[in-house]
Amino acid sequence: QSGSMTLGELVIPGGSEQEILLSTYLCHPSMANNELSGPVLATYLARELSKQKRRYTYRIIYVPETVGAIAYLARHLEHLQKHVVAGYVVTCVGMAGPLSYLETRLGNTLVDRMSSHVLERSGYQYLWYPWLARGSDERQYNWPGVDLPVGSLMRTKYGEYPEYHTSGDNLDLVSGEALEDSLQVYLTCLEALERNRTYRCTTLCEPQLGRRGLYPSLGTRDAGRTVRLYVDVLAYCDGDHDLLAVAERVDVPIWSLYPIVERLVTEGLLEEVGP
Repeated sequence: QSGSMTLGELVIPGGSEQEILLSTYLCHPSMANNELSGPVLATYLARELSKQKRRYTYRIIYVPETVGAIAYLARHLEHLQKHVVAGYVVTCVGMAGPLSYLETRLGNTLVDRMSSHVLERSGYQYLWYPWLARGSDERQYNWPGVDLPVGSLMRTKYGEYPEYHTSGDNLDLVSGEALEDSLQVYLTCLEALERNRTYRCTTLCEPQLGRRGLYPSLGTRDAGRTVRLYVDVLAYCDGDHDLLAVAERVDVPIWSLYPIVERLVTEGLLEEVGP
């Protein structure tokens, strides 16, 4: 039978053809948390991302849940499989309370690793769900043969609050504060994905830090920890570990390594070798 379906798509070009997919849905018009919170957050993400210098291209789509995702995949699967490196289903982000993450089918993709790192290192209360607890469009994106690395980053997960799919899921259930907090978590994850590159140390054995201004003239406990962190980062930047893996190895948040890596690159002690 013939028919039609309206989908929304926004592509924000970046410095490469590699893409991050953000998918949200429009099919429960009377629901505030399970429906409107996702498109609202995706729209604010689009606005913020459009202001930034981006490494990745961002593909943001608004579709009816399930049938919309399937229809979009039917038209764009080959492109998505070639270009998408990570993605999120944006839904149920407007309620107060702990965050929730539903992992990809394989559970060990880049988006799983980064989401776990950000949630843990930011000190958020959160719940972690396996793909077996799936129920939204991550079902389609992770299906065998599709195999897109797309997780779901939420607050209270769909099906886990009593107002879900009832008239109680209204504007009284969501708050601007919760949406703002969800927005900041997403922006932290996306920035970390943007800055998660692979580096290689350019010297054989430990470099001399003093003549590069990286060794403090006054010895203190904090200064000693900073020097050790410089050396540890260099030691794990072997061309095989991405920055996320280095941060996990040296037991610090990835964002604490941004200025350190920038300085080491400037001093010629690190070189970027891959995404």
